[in-house]
Amino acid sequence: MSSSVEPLARLVEELERLPGVGRRTAERLAHHILNADPAEAARLADAIRDVKQRLRPCPQCFNTTDREICAVCAATDRDRTLLCVVEQTRDLLAIEAAGVYRGLYHVLGGRVSPHEGLGPERLTLAALERRLAREDMRGVREVIVATNPDAEGDTTALEVEETLRPTGLAVTRIARGLPTGGSIEFANVQILRDALRGRQRTAPPTGD
Repeated sequence: MSSSVEPLARLVEELERLPGVGRRTAERLAHHILNADPAEAARLADAIRDVKQRLRPCPQCFNTTDREICAVCAATDRDRTLLCVVEQTRDLLAIEAAGVYRGLYHVLGGRVSPHEGLGPERLTLAALERRLAREDMRGVREVIVATNPDAEGDTTALEVEETLRPTGLAVTRIARGLPTGGSIEFANVQILRDALRGRQRTAPPTGD
């Protein structure tokens, strides 16, 4: 390969690393960028740079934010008796879009996946436990576990429930309105609304 096309080959290679992007798609995207107006390509590069430089996890809930704390944690009109635990920020965004939940969130930052060697220690479970012990979180009365309805999501939900068992809080799981193996991120609004409204108790308080 001549040196004149090495930058293009590198771009294809990097794009192919993205989830769901195969070789042909990576090549199409790379050629689009190559043929794009320089200003358009610069905007894309700037957007990628901003994502990496300006965004960070909220220190309270681990939602992605460019502020000191995220907009959900900062809002004064949220129901602070409810806390919804999700796997990723994109799940939080999907639930927000459904418009049926107005409580707080906690983002785990992933899921337990034994076959990938990913254990509960990589999640924000310890931070969740510490958070619920804080004085300003004493109003929480119910924790909704909104992990995805698949094997890894179920394993993750069990880890959350085990972590929260000593707190005595009511722990619920969203209803199985979501198809098994589906994803909260891609569920339609009505399915998410039904799943949240139909949530069920999973773990009784200690001593029951």
